[in-house]
Order: sequence, then structure tokens, then C-alpha cells
Amino acid sequence: MTDTMTRPRACSSAVPGAPGSPPPEDVPPSPPPSGLPAPGGGDRRWPRRVAGGALVLALIAGGGTAGGVLADHYLSGRDTPSAAAVGTTAAVTEDADLAKVAAAVEPSIVTVTVDGARSSVLGSGVILTSTGLVVTNNHVIDATGTVRVRLSDGRTVPATVVAADPTHDLALVQAQGVSGLTPATFGTGDSVAVGDTVLAFGAPLGLEGTVTSGIVSATDRTVSAGDAGSGAANGGGDGSSGGDGSSGGYGSSGSGERLTGLLQTDAAINEGNSGGALVDLSGHVIGINVAIATAGGSTGNIGVGFAIPADTVTAVVKQLQSQVR
Repeated sequence: MTDTMTRPRACSSAVPGAPGSPPPEDVPPSPPPSGLPAPGGGDRRWPRRVAGGALVLALIAGGGTAGGVLADHYLSGRDTPSAAAVGTTAAVTEDADLAKVAAAVEPSIVTVTVDGARSSVLGSGVILTSTGLVVTNNHVIDATGTVRVRLSDGRTVPATVVAADPTHDLALVQAQGVSGLTPATFGTGDSVAVGDTVLAFGAPLGLEGTVTSGIVSATDRTVSAGDAGSGAANGGGDGSSGGDGSSGGYGSSGSGERLTGLLQTDAAINEGNSGGALVDLSGHVIGINVAIATAGGSTGNIGVGFAIPADTVTAVVKQLQSQVR
């Protein structure tokens, strides 16, 4: 199934599904606002994607978590003390597992910011080497500006873009003057199955160190995405032709891209999660967050997110590294 995705424009108050209202759209979890004005007085903006088309009906579905699955088991109709005890134990055990995975993976997640003269973009990234090589989405770093990486220990260091692959929406960023970092461990496609519990890491809406849980709800998704001008957080113009909005909006020119083989998840992913990790219960990165579906003019998560699978990420990373050696 192929979905057409575009970056969201101005918000709409129409109710999804109501007569005359626009179909739901898909937005990738891109950079969110930090709440602070960017250097030079500009506005914080986030790249994002929106999907619609054939997934319109699916986009309104809420996301379920592993906890929901356990609840179904607990209330399966076996109303005996032993059945309740088993369900409770399973829930507690999985909660403990999730906490352990989150603690183990968090040091490998960073926040990536690109501060330009007129705007600032914020996304996430995953550490590849102890010396600070980071993988993120290309749409996080494709704007001109000063790149910085904020580590999980609170340090913010300058960084440079090493290489990028717009076709797969991936890029490599090198954090400067660091060592002893914790590289993430990547899984393979063979270890991913629909129904697997996963955790999404990143900085949604600028909230660093955020972890959410859900399941792999589908695999091998194909979506088409593109940039469309959008109003800045504090501006009214939409800059739809690539320029500044008349009331302060900031727009981008609009280039399409088609992403294939994506993982779909109901783990909560929002703007700012772009480039962050989707992780399994073994603590292995199985995907890099890249897009979400949204309903109508809203940009919040509705339980349909997408991630570039680990096999694609590792292959692209190797190719990019070979180009810069």
C-alpha cells in the first residue's frame, strides 16, 4: 500500500471525517520547538511529513501498547485468583524490562539542533561510535546553520555534517571533542515481527530524554513524502513557495521523497523524534524514527508512526562512511 505524504500547512479546526473536512495527513516526527527563540531572533521549526490517501481510515485509530495486550490476557474470562496473579506478574515483569531497556539505551540517544539565521530545527540522533559519530534523518540537518549535539549527560557540543543520503532520509553528524560515548547496538530485520513490543526514544516537542512504548504494528510500509511550506511557531505566514511568510512564517521549497520498507509502530512519536531510535526489548535499535500520521490540520501523534529499518540504516551508514574516507 502506498501513501502520499506532504508536510503539513496551517492547522485546521475541521473534525476528521466530517463532511468537507480534509483527509488525515501523515507527518514525520521531526524537529519540535524548544520553547526558546533561536539565535538571531528566529523561530524554532520542525521538518515533518504527512500521509494520507489509502491510509485515511487507519490514521484515526488509536495506538495500543504492550500494557494493552497484557490487559486483554488478564481479562480473558478466567476469573480465578491464579489467572489474575499470572496477568499481574506478567505486567510487572514487562514494566521492569522496559525500564531496564530504557536505562541501557538512553546514553546512546542525542538531540540534534541546527540553528540558522532565521530559524532553528531540532531533532534526535543515535550514537554510532564512542568518538561521537551520530546517525539522524537528513530532513533534520538539511537546513543551513550551526549544528550542535546535546548528549544524555547534558553536555552540548559543536558538530558537523559528515555525509547525507536524501533518498533514504539519513545523515551522519560528527560531534566534536568527545570520547567514551556509548554506541547503540543495531538489530536486524530477522528479529522484527508484528506485535513485538518496542520503545521510541527522542526529543518530542523538544522534551529531551523522552521514551514511549508500543508495538510494531506493521512492516514493509511504503510512503511518499515531501516538504511543503508551513507557518513558523509564532508566525502567521506559511511561506508556501519557499520564502518567509508575511507574518513571520518560514517555509521550505518542497522536494518529494519516497521511502520504502518502513516499520509501522503505535509507540507515541511526535515532532522532534525524527532521527531517534525505535528499540526492541533486547535493547537493539530496529529502526530510526522518520514520520508519523496525523489527522486533519493537527500535528500530534495518533498512533501511526514510521521508522527506517535497521538493515537499511546500517547499509546506508556503511556507504556514507566509505564516501568520506
